[in-house]
Amino acid sequence: MLLLLLLLWPLAAWGDLRAKCLLTLKRDKVDPNNHYRPGEFIIGGIIFATQATFWPLSFNAAPVTQSKQITDTEYSKMLSFIFAIQEINQIPNTSLNITLGYNIYENYFSAQMTSEALLDLLSDGEANVPNYSCGRQRNTVAVLEGAETGISTQISTMLGTYKIPQISYSYFSQILSDKTQFPFFYSVLPAERILYPGMIKLLLHFRWTLVGLIAPDTENGQSFMRILTSMLIRNSICPVLSQTFPKTLRLIVDFELFHNWRKVNIFIFNADYTTIKTGFDILIIIYKSFVKSLRGKILLTTIRWDFTIYLMEEDFPLQYIHSTFSFLMSNIKLMDYRVFWKLYFSARRFARNSFLCSYTKDAFSVKDFRRCRRTEELETMRKEEIDQILTLDNYFIYNTIWAVARALNAAYLYRSRSKRTTFEGGKNFETTMLKAWQLHSFLQTSQFYNNCINGVYSNEKEELVADLTIINWIILANKSVSRLMFGDLERPGFLDVKFTIKETALAKMELLKKPLPPSRCVESCPQGFMKVAQEGKPICCYNCHPCAEGTISTKEDAEQCTKCPEDQHPNSNRDHCIPKIINYLSFKDKLGIILTSIALFLSLTTGFVLGIFIKFLETPIVKANNRDLSYILLVSLLLSILTTFFFIGHPRRVTCLLRQTVFSIIFSIAISSILAKTITVVFAFLATKPGNKMQKWLGKSFANSIILSCSGLQVVICTIWLSIFPPFPDMDMHSQTREIIIQCNEGSVTMFYSALGYMGFLATICFTVAFLVRNLPGAFNEAKLITFSMLVFCSVWVSFVPAYLSTKGKYMVAVQVFAILASSAGLLGCIFIPKCYIIVIKPELNTKEQMMLK
Repeated sequence: MLLLLLLLWPLAAWGDLRAKCLLTLKRDKVDPNNHYRPGEFIIGGIIFATQATFWPLSFNAAPVTQSKQITDTEYSKMLSFIFAIQEINQIPNTSLNITLGYNIYENYFSAQMTSEALLDLLSDGEANVPNYSCGRQRNTVAVLEGAETGISTQISTMLGTYKIPQISYSYFSQILSDKTQFPFFYSVLPAERILYPGMIKLLLHFRWTLVGLIAPDTENGQSFMRILTSMLIRNSICPVLSQTFPKTLRLIVDFELFHNWRKVNIFIFNADYTTIKTGFDILIIIYKSFVKSLRGKILLTTIRWDFTIYLMEEDFPLQYIHSTFSFLMSNIKLMDYRVFWKLYFSARRFARNSFLCSYTKDAFSVKDFRRCRRTEELETMRKEEIDQILTLDNYFIYNTIWAVARALNAAYLYRSRSKRTTFEGGKNFETTMLKAWQLHSFLQTSQFYNNCINGVYSNEKEELVADLTIINWIILANKSVSRLMFGDLERPGFLDVKFTIKETALAKMELLKKPLPPSRCVESCPQGFMKVAQEGKPICCYNCHPCAEGTISTKEDAEQCTKCPEDQHPNSNRDHCIPKIINYLSFKDKLGIILTSIALFLSLTTGFVLGIFIKFLETPIVKANNRDLSYILLVSLLLSILTTFFFIGHPRRVTCLLRQTVFSIIFSIAISSILAKTITVVFAFLATKPGNKMQKWLGKSFANSIILSCSGLQVVICTIWLSIFPPFPDMDMHSQTREIIIQCNEGSVTMFYSALGYMGFLATICFTVAFLVRNLPGAFNEAKLITFSMLVFCSVWVSFVPAYLSTKGKYMVAVQVFAILASSAGLLGCIFIPKCYIIVIKPELNTKEQMMLK
């Protein structure tokens, strides 16, 4: 037993020491200030106004006499709260039938102090024991707060147990919008993410693609980092720096990131009432310690109130900051800072003189509270001074209390008409029966939100939206602050934003010699180029490659090049499209004029030869050449030459239908005539031999049958072609980069080459037969002339095929026209010119005797 006591004694001693330390700590610490005024309905308030540093506590030494050090107090928040309550209760002819009281707590931006304040607020009795009612009764119907997300969540958890409405006059995060988890949370301002599209628009407008993110290490800060980073990357903006900081001034920074601070000129700073002071202090340390050589940094902030007071502090890094952008609601009144300090000290003096605070200690309470009782009426302040104090808080608290009072009055009147009045001893308990949970249905209407902060509305999706004004806060050399109305975000939702920049603001910045600095990884890609990412580097660091052939880019930093419409093509710089030239073989082109001239010349020549043969039809040389076949051949050659006019000029439906088929049929007739002429020559020679029976085949019917049978098959081919695959006018937009080729689509390539192939087949037979009989005797050997003419004909058309396939547009048509003219000229020149020479120049040779010499 003695051994056991010896072992337990140190533990008991440690317990006594710990109890003494706790008692000492309880006795020495300062609890939240509490300003209380009775009323039928109490509106509670958790006010974030006093900056304080809390000293860390440990059991290694006796506790210090004070647990915190108060550094500064914004009295405007508390006074705005009280002004609104006083005005509601005292203004005559008001439509409100209720009397309001308040129960305001200062929590020093501390979660611990918030818990203690809520514990007292939820305890109706003098002792801080929730759910225990003894003594005074306080009918708390709503609690106002403007905390950051972490503390708002803490408040919501405690108030939710009692279904007390929690009304926030601060931008809230997406976490608190979950009505399943936080059903009694109401915000009179839009979610903070309403600012993000505006920030993106501003960055893209000035082509700031290299940015840094700075946020407190809180739930709201983490949400800011996560959501905004995703939005920046989707818009090709690189957040190369993402730095968080603690709520208290303990500089914990990743020093490896400081080389990025030198490249980045644009920083997006997430701040609220809790962390703005700490954030600015850390920025001051960073600038003074690490980036002394840098100039022209710009801050984009989520701060929604007038923060000129912070910019005017003596230690603010004036020389490193170009300016600061923030987004305020369009109807917010900005303070005239020529009278700010006078007003600031006036409000501070008034608050201290009007409220006497003393320590009170309940016998059953576990802590002391600083109870502050009002001793002076607010009429001692002039209305102008009150308006200026309300301006310091942007009327947020003032307008929110008025909106809650209207909702409370509507609930009160509704219960009055419900005829469910409870009487006890003749006293009406109608008023006291209205509880906090009965107010929710009146706070969930769009009218409540629309009556809160001016400019804030609930849209059709039940989202709070507001018009915002972009303010540029420029710190001048004399420590004064110039506030420029830089632009507007009109009725921004969470997706749709109408963004405008005021040109007058840019002009004024030029006058102040404050041009906006760049913040880019590389220079912009000009028009005609596209961005190509650099491997291993951020997305905003890229190379510029020229657009590929046939594509353009019409803006700087194009993600990709685009093709021009089919009827347009890129210019030489590939930065815009120009109309393509309409191209076809025209009668006005040089090439068209040349081919037309040749065709006319050959047609006239052919007509002249035909005329000669008709005029001298009785001469021996004309008779010897089978003049009927000669006439058919000359007419078909003339028509073949004239078909070239179907190929020249703008293609029409009729010309497309006729040109290939008519040419093929007529040329087949011409070749068939030559074949008939060749066979006739052979039969004529064989008929001269005694006993040969070939003479009966020398009549006209045999020659005509050859022409009809050979050309008739071509007619069948062309008929099938026109019936099944008729040619039609077409526009070729792709063969030539800069031209639209108007051409005839042949309908069927197979039928086209079938028609040409059949003519080639006839020409081959004719050439073969003529070649075999080329040495037949005679003064004017027809077989030799036919052989040579068919050699020219076949050479032309064999050369035509590769030339036709290797050309495009009007030159393809010109090749075919040239082949028609050349082959026609070859037949005409080789067969008929020698005979015309004899007929016209050497008539003495055109006799029967000369014909019989050989």
